[in-house]
Amino acid sequence: VQLQASGGGLVQAGGSLRLSCAASGRALSTYTMGWFRQAPGKEREFVGAIAWTGATFYADSVKGRFTISRDNAKSTVYLQMDSLKPDDTAVYYCAADRRSYYRGPQSTNFDSWGQGTLVTVSS
Repeated sequence: VQLQASGGGLVQAGGSLRLSCAASGRALSTYTMGWFRQAPGKEREFVGAIAWTGATFYADSVKGRFTISRDNAKSTVYLQMDSLKPDDTAVYYCAADRRSYYRGPQSTNFDSWGQGTLVTVSS
């Protein structure tokens, strides 16, 4: 499956952005989809994931501020980011795990990756 992330940009602290991840090549309905981010000089880190059931899982750093959803008919997954902080500045990546159940936040659990979209939060 090929993934294309979009929606990044520059936003002030406290603002919102919605990222999209469109898939092509295969239907997403049975995949677990994840979002990761990588800030300059830091390791890539897990943001959240959504299983085929719609169950969601989040990193503690974004819980209560970020929401993941999916539209299987459009083969698209979304990351709604609210109450953004400068620490959220990073390149955000979407990823797909062909297993339908969530296996944990490790990046190695995900088989396919999008190219990333940059989110910059100014203070």
